[in-house]
Amino acid sequence: MPKKKVLVAMSGGVDSSVALSLLIDEGYECIGVTMKLWENKDPISNVVRNSNCNTVEAINGAKMVCDRLGVHHYTLDFMDIFKKSVVDDFSKEYLTGRTPNPCVRCNSIVKWETLLQQADIFGIDYIATGHYARVQHNKDASYLLKGTDVLKDQSYMLWQINPDALKRTLLPLGEMTKSETRDYAKARGLETAQTPESMDLCFVSGNDYSKFLNETMPEKMNSVTSGNIIDEAGKIVGEHTGFTNYTIGQRKGIGVAFPEPHYVKKINPMDNSIIIARKDSMYADHCYASQLNWFIEPPKEDMTTFAQIRYNSKGSDATIIKENDNYRINFNDPQLAVTPGQSIVFYDNNKLIGGGIIEVKN
Repeated sequence: MPKKKVLVAMSGGVDSSVALSLLIDEGYECIGVTMKLWENKDPISNVVRNSNCNTVEAINGAKMVCDRLGVHHYTLDFMDIFKKSVVDDFSKEYLTGRTPNPCVRCNSIVKWETLLQQADIFGIDYIATGHYARVQHNKDASYLLKGTDVLKDQSYMLWQINPDALKRTLLPLGEMTKSETRDYAKARGLETAQTPESMDLCFVSGNDYSKFLNETMPEKMNSVTSGNIIDEAGKIVGEHTGFTNYTIGQRKGIGVAFPEPHYVKKINPMDNSIIIARKDSMYADHCYASQLNWFIEPPKEDMTTFAQIRYNSKGSDATIIKENDNYRINFNDPQLAVTPGQSIVFYDNNKLIGGGIIEVKN
């Protein structure tokens, strides 16, 4: 019986390198592919600056690991779809006062959809990544589960994947901890064993969102001016430097001083104001969700679940209530800084059952 073939996404980091090696150990025939997603160009000199995901070092690291393990490696240009589906959406959302999660869109639209299309071109059965999550393949369906490493679990970032895509997905690191991954890489002599993790967005140099927006859409950013900072009583207490410089839940760098810490509670692009509040006013007992993606039959009546409103947040037991075409989520434990544009993900124990985009209605 011929070996099953796997197209492995290679970022040039330790996780994808170990994923490739584990699949080879299991007898799969693998091909490594590095997706070129972005180039940071200096707007004046046009000189290309390193992008966290696509540095020369990262691509070379992926190539060296593939060479060591005896598999073919390709670098594919996905910059157009990445810009249209991820970067442009990120910029648009920020200019409406929302806080998007571009990694979620990158996973579902770029990595999974585009990788599967590429796999079909190559005549390959599966795709694989180095995410810390698990796929359970049953006879009738495949399910997405949390990774064994509680601190590293990345299932939250995968809620937007087409459920049908799970049938052709392998996640070799799901049963491992990060330290076990490092130890495995060292033991196998993989060139990426010591590669540090990057926590910044791959297309935003230095994690400076304002600089990025000014470089990519200067005309629109020129209309973003200073405005009022308002407290919950409606009193003007200061002046902000442009609403795109702030996010919900932000405490430092607001520019106003109070005896008790205050946080950004709401961003109002329409009247160019920012509402701030004390921490005890930052909790919400509910939110709404849009753009839902279900891995089960969509609930037609109230359903209990565990809801997580940001990556690595504590989360809360919750009730999903269908209200006409909307879904309202009532939290058993009020959640801090519920942020429009971020993702809310639903679990049944360790099984991811769905997710959506957070909406907050007055």
